[in-house]
Amino acid sequence: MKYAIIFVSAKNDGVYQVSVPDLPGCATNADSIDLGLEKISQSIKSHLAILAEYGEKIPSALNIDKHRQQYTIEHPHTHSQAFWAIVDIDITAYLGKSHKINVTLPELLIKQIDEQVSKSSAYKTRSGFIASACLVELGK
Repeated sequence: MKYAIIFVSAKNDGVYQVSVPDLPGCATNADSIDLGLEKISQSIKSHLAILAEYGEKIPSALNIDKHRQQYTIEHPHTHSQAFWAIVDIDITAYLGKSHKINVTLPELLIKQIDEQVSKSSAYKTRSGFIASACLVELGK
C-alpha cells in the first residue's frame, strides 16, 4: 500500500512533523527527511499492527493529489511550507492468517499473471499478485 505522508516544518528549528493522513494519529517528529521517512515507516507498521490486533480494517490509501488539495483548503496560509512523499508498506502481514483456496482462472490470464510476477519485484508470488489486485478493487 502506498501511503501519502506529509512533512511540515512548523518552526525554523529544523524539526519536521511527519504524518499520514490516511492513518489518523500516525505521526512522528524528525530532524531530517531521511530520518522522517524511516521513523514514519516504522510508525505506520506499528499503527497497522495495532489495527490488526483489534480486528480493524486496514485503511486504503487515498491518492496523494486528493490529500494535497484537502490540505491546501484546510491550511491556506501554510500549505506552501509542507511537502509530500509516498511510503510503500507491504500490508499483507496485517491482513490476518492466510488461507488456501481453490480458484479457477482462464489459462491465458494465469500466464499473464505469471509473466507480471516474474517481471516485477513488487510481487513475490502469484497469490501475492492476486491479493494485491483484490485489495485495489476492494478499496474502490
